[in-house]
Amino acid sequence: MNLTLKIWRQQDAKAAGKFVTYQVQNVTPDMSFLEMLDLLNENLQTKGEAPVAFEHDCREGICGACGFLVNGVAHGGRRGTTVCQLSMRFYKDGDSLTLEPWRAKAFPVLRDLAVDRSAFDRIIQAGGFISAPTGGAPDANAILVPKNDAERAFDAAACIGCGACVAACKNAAAHLFTSAKMAHLGRLPQGQAERYRRVIRMVDQMDAEGFGMCSNEGECEAVCPKEIPISNIARMNRDYVRAMWKAGR
Repeated sequence: MNLTLKIWRQQDAKAAGKFVTYQVQNVTPDMSFLEMLDLLNENLQTKGEAPVAFEHDCREGICGACGFLVNGVAHGGRRGTTVCQLSMRFYKDGDSLTLEPWRAKAFPVLRDLAVDRSAFDRIIQAGGFISAPTGGAPDANAILVPKNDAERAFDAAACIGCGACVAACKNAAAHLFTSAKMAHLGRLPQGQAERYRRVIRMVDQMDAEGFGMCSNEGECEAVCPKEIPISNIARMNRDYVRAMWKAGR
């Protein structure tokens, strides 16, 4: 099949960007979306032109490195699917696709479709760690965890930090990501020692990074490739209120 791609090209965060139109030919239905971009880049390099920059790593929907808007929707709009898992069989010959990077103040453009998501790393780092002498590693079954808590913690831990939630939110809020990182620790017995200090530190860092406020519209949940529920946001908000009360703030 042959496709028309309208791709955002931008040298860096300070440079002016623009959409550039490309034609891609001989795309097969068995290709992934990123393989189709590889084909485009091979053609561009053959012509002596700069390839389109985009992030990728595992290409299995696990690492969270990939991600951009396809026709205005994060990861292309297929529920529970990252853009690296997106198959070209979902498109038809002659389709026109518009590709652009995540749009958020906290995610400055590195180049073309790649953005700097290190703000997420700093939010996680703000959560801190527990430093206490615990002796040898206990057996895995030494601490009993209720099945419901274990399952919800595991579901929250599935967050890959791709940034789709931020890109979909009209306020560029990072509440779904931040609440998921809190939930997978805060629902387990081992995470209780730092639970309330953790929520204050991570929320404060999230605000400092320039992310917006959550307006509870659910766009983040709709595009999340791991289908993280927004119920985590409600839990984070409750923990934050309790933490502020405990801290006298």
